[in-house]
Amino acid sequence: MGLDLVEVAENANPPVCRIMDYGKYKYEAAQRAKDSRKKSTNIVVKELKYRPKIARGDFNTKTNKVRKFLEEGHKVKLTIMFRGREVQHPELGRRILDEVSERMEDIATQEAYPQLEGRNMTMILSPDKKAIENIRKAKASEQDSESA
Repeated sequence: MGLDLVEVAENANPPVCRIMDYGKYKYEAAQRAKDSRKKSTNIVVKELKYRPKIARGDFNTKTNKVRKFLEEGHKVKLTIMFRGREVQHPELGRRILDEVSERMEDIATQEAYPQLEGRNMTMILSPDKKAIENIRKAKASEQDSESA
C-alpha cells in the first residue's frame, strides 16, 4: 500500500506506532514549522550614533532616520559618543537624547532611559504599535483621497 510504520510516542509503554505515509508526514511537519517561523517576529535593534557637538542639519537627518526605523517597527538604540574632555559635560548628550525623545514621543516610548556607560551615553526607544498603525491608516486614507 506504500505506507510506513512510524513510531509516534517512544516513551509510552508499550511504544505507540502509526501506519502512515512518512514522506507526507515529514512534509506537513516542515510546513507547520515554516508557518510558525512566519508568525514569529524578530525584533531588530537599530543603532544611531550622535556626537555632543552635532550640527543642526546632521541632527535632523539622523532624527528622521530614527523616525523611519521606528515606523518600520524596529527598536532604536541612540548612542552619544564623547571624546576627550566632552565626557565632563554629560548634560550636552542628555539634551540631545531628550530632544530626540521629544520628537519621537508620538510614535515611540523610552524603553531605557539615558545612561552613561564609559564614554558613551545610550538610550533605547521602542515603537508604539498603536500609534504607528494610526499613522499608517492616516497616510493610506490621504493617498486614497489624492488618487480619487
